[in-house]
Amino acid sequence: MNRKSPRNLIKTVLRKRDLDPDPLRQFESWFEEALAAGENLPEAMALATASPDGVPSVRMVLFKGLSDAGLEFFTNSNSRKCLEVNANAHAAVVFWWQKLRRQVRLEGIVRKLEAKKSDEYFKTRARGSQIGAWASPQSEVIADRRELVERVRKCEMKFRGRKVPRPPFWGGYQLIPVSVEFWQERFNRLHDRLRYRRSEDGNWVIERLSP
Repeated sequence: MNRKSPRNLIKTVLRKRDLDPDPLRQFESWFEEALAAGENLPEAMALATASPDGVPSVRMVLFKGLSDAGLEFFTNSNSRKCLEVNANAHAAVVFWWQKLRRQVRLEGIVRKLEAKKSDEYFKTRARGSQIGAWASPQSEVIADRRELVERVRKCEMKFRGRKVPRPPFWGGYQLIPVSVEFWQERFNRLHDRLRYRRSEDGNWVIERLSP
């Protein structure tokens, strides 16, 4: 299948001198451009983790915040992804923004966020999503859909007439990057790839990679 990219976008040039010295600030700039471009779910990112013996798994999660340290997401702490990062903290994420013909790849270490931050974010979720967090034993085998619906019903009864607290098994995580690559599509698959990596002295070094 041969799909042609918009010519005006494919002419976009990614140069080292145009980048912010901090990759997270550069990511923030690109994310804002993805929002402005009307990308469908620009916050969607593929999160790859691996078991202690190196067996990989990947799934889509939602990027929910940016700090000076890294990218944040929230999930069930008993899920496969979290069990894996508990045993092997190395992980990677990738964003793909089709309209802008861009992707961003980040590799680093996953750390759990403090309970206060998880509490604050949980309060912003829709009540149905709060109930769902309690009802779903994420990544576990269940008999059928009816079992899940029944679990939701019981949780709705349990919390009827009051606020839904954050489950103790649900919270926030942060990917602290050691490598960040910005990719811009160009003609003839000669794409621009610029990577930030941590040097031995802790500073960021920007390098151009061959496509």
